[in-house]
Amino acid sequence: MTTGRGRTDLRFDPAVPANPRITQPRTTPDARRIAEMVASCPGVAALTGGPFGTVATYLPGESVSGVCLRDEEIEIHVAVRYGRPIPEVAAEVREAVALLADGRRVNLTVDDVTGIEEKRKARSS
Repeated sequence: MTTGRGRTDLRFDPAVPANPRITQPRTTPDARRIAEMVASCPGVAALTGGPFGTVATYLPGESVSGVCLRDEEIEIHVAVRYGRPIPEVAAEVREAVALLADGRRVNLTVDDVTGIEEKRKARSS
């Protein structure tokens, strides 16, 4: 189809194969959903913002602390509950986030272990 001065109108034609040199945009994982999945893991006490509070995904009008989305990875910072082995908690978190990660690597950092004081108080009484 031509329009004005012999120019062709570029329209999407599903019959024409896509150019393999043009990469398709990756879907962006939903930081809120990832945070909800991480918080729902039994060994996770809370998501944390990292040592300086900089680990977050900034969205219009809000931020999701503890989850940082990058092109090739998802960085997650958590505080875990005392009493469970940290590698088990990390495996739970990675498994919970795997479907939402869209093929990105999941890096988990444990910033804190909570509940130690309560356990010590219970034993000393």
